[in-house]
Amino acid sequence: MSELRGVGIGLGVAQGPIVRMAEAMPAPENIPSTAGADAERARVRDAVSIVASELNERGEAAGGSAQEVLEAQAMIAEDPTLQDEVDTRIDAGATAEWAVHDAFAGFRATLEAVGGYLGERAADLDDIAQRVLARLRGVEAPGVPNPGHPFVLVARDLAPADTALLDLDQVLALITTDGGPTSHTAILAREKGIVAIVGVADGEMLTTGETVIVDAASGVVTREPTDDEKARATERAAARRSADSAPPTPGALADGTPVALLANLGKPADAADAVVRGAEGVGLFRTEFLFLSSAQAPTIAQQRESYRELLAAFPGKKVVVRMLDAGADKPLAFLNDAHEENPALGLRGLRALRASEDILREQLTALAEADASTEADLWVMAPMVATVEETVYFTTLAREYGLKTAGVMVEIPASALLADRVLAHADFASIGTNDLTQYTMAADRMLGSVAGFQDPWHPAVLRLVREVGDAGARLGKPVGICGEAAADPLLAVVLVGLGATSLSMAPSALADVRHALSERTPSEARSLAAAALAADDASSARTAVAALAAELPLHKKETTS
Repeated sequence: MSELRGVGIGLGVAQGPIVRMAEAMPAPENIPSTAGADAERARVRDAVSIVASELNERGEAAGGSAQEVLEAQAMIAEDPTLQDEVDTRIDAGATAEWAVHDAFAGFRATLEAVGGYLGERAADLDDIAQRVLARLRGVEAPGVPNPGHPFVLVARDLAPADTALLDLDQVLALITTDGGPTSHTAILAREKGIVAIVGVADGEMLTTGETVIVDAASGVVTREPTDDEKARATERAAARRSADSAPPTPGALADGTPVALLANLGKPADAADAVVRGAEGVGLFRTEFLFLSSAQAPTIAQQRESYRELLAAFPGKKVVVRMLDAGADKPLAFLNDAHEENPALGLRGLRALRASEDILREQLTALAEADASTEADLWVMAPMVATVEETVYFTTLAREYGLKTAGVMVEIPASALLADRVLAHADFASIGTNDLTQYTMAADRMLGSVAGFQDPWHPAVLRLVREVGDAGARLGKPVGICGEAAADPLLAVVLVGLGATSLSMAPSALADVRHALSERTPSEARSLAAAALAADDASSARTAVAALAAELPLHKKETTS
């Protein structure tokens, strides 16, 4: 028996034979075209059109975050700038295959250099290029294999188009050698409830046909497991299925201390699934879906109807709506599309909204009108708040529109370090761990080359979370977590130990986090948090907390009257 380690997604466990995913197709040779430029251009346009249609169809079938990702991929495939780059190479005598390969590679490098939202899209280009090349060559695009039996899939990484439509009756678990806890693969695996371990450094050792146990809770892949180990894994998987099928209960620690478990949602249609899974409300509603697909800002009436649909799904429950989080890294022609050398540090979030205050005021108007006609408890918050002055500006403006609960996102170290002064004016704080980690570690969260720094377990990030938690406790103000960190069951307990009063995540992660919290007392959560803070880096923090958690007794949540 031997073990390989990575970052587990959720608490699941599975076992089965490995099937490795085929490597990408080799690059085409740069040979002159014999068909002529017109014929080569026509071949490319046909191939791109078919690939874009397939991506959109997969998105419609998958729904949720996967649909957003795949629709974005389809848009990239048909990007006019990219098409111009392909045409330039064809006009110089290249074949369609070489033109696509070289143009996509160049475009990928450009997007990586830009970073931010566009940098995130860079990694998707490899998958799009492979699909277009496969169409040009008349072969199947590299993708998830179909061996005819259930299996554990091993891959370098998985394209969003493949992750979105994994057959969960066949794919027992997923192991990747690349990626981290905030990668597309990890996010989509969590959303779909796939047992997964990402970033397994020695994953290339795994061979097709060998049986492994994939334990996401511990982040361990066990090779050549014994019969006893297989039996224990089977029992754990059965117990987890039983727990998942039980009616959901409110989030709480073992002694009954409440910890509200909320959902991160991207559009009103996602609300039904969150309710079924036991979400106690919404901790983050992203309003970008209304804006990013439009050439101009949506009207107040259009916004009001979307907000009303969302609020109506959660009568009597808290719904936290984030104001438009866009700007230089997600350019909008009607907001700010000016080129910036470093868009992650540019005019984004509340900064962009202040520069176009009419858009902010229209959002607040629509939210106030939707709130007046529904029974949810509406909270609003501003993204990317850096200063006390910005806090005062937003909360004053929100109250001007009759919105009674106004808070801020803590995503910048400055606002975390001044949390006591920020919370003196804001009604609550919501910590966005994805961006907070990015800015703390000076590592673009969309850039694969620095993905190793983008880990919310880092003690520097957790110290900032503690600053906000302590300030909230002193001032009696709620402190929520709405980044991907909240969906990590073990890290969720640590975050509560640091002072978080609510956790918001993808709905599919609610059951695992609910279970993890129910096994720990408040003092144990604080002890686990202390162990993480005492570590020197993210990896040792995760290891230290896991080791201490293994030593602590497990509790059953006490019932309260």
